[in-house]
Amino acid sequence: MAGRYFSILSLLLLLVALPYTEASEDVPKTTKKKIEVVVEATVYCQSCEHFGTWSLIGAKPIPSAKVSVTCKSYTGHVSYFKVFDTDKSGYLYAPLEGFKMQHYILDHPLHSCYVKPVWSPLESCNLLSNVNYGLNGAPLRYDNKILHGSNYEAVIYAAGPLAFRPSDCSQTHY
Repeated sequence: MAGRYFSILSLLLLLVALPYTEASEDVPKTTKKKIEVVVEATVYCQSCEHFGTWSLIGAKPIPSAKVSVTCKSYTGHVSYFKVFDTDKSGYLYAPLEGFKMQHYILDHPLHSCYVKPVWSPLESCNLLSNVNYGLNGAPLRYDNKILHGSNYEAVIYAAGPLAFRPSDCSQTHY
């Protein structure tokens, strides 16, 4: 007899709980924020007066310059590579879409990524300079800069300013 009451009680509880389980399906699921890694830099044409130094006094920004961002995994393999264009002010904003870290610490952008100037549209200023180690790849730094959106967050890493230099600097400016 107790078994019969238990079966009826279980069936009643199931019928009572059924509407609540269906209602929970209507509750919207929380969406996970998309976190992007972004690299920023500015590209300049270094003046002849400061050729051979890292000084950018008198330098002018280069619009539409091409800059590469390369990231290597902790095993030394290239895990990300893309070339980006600067805007009309020589500013580079490069979202690293598809960038993935195999190891959170060792593959972190601060350790694994670098930025290099690739090409200048200015014929009068198209030789690479080593300002901020641009020849081998400028390292990134974190300046506590994050952009927040409703479903978006961009963590921004900066490279120091990069530069090309004029090809027609006279010997007197060395």
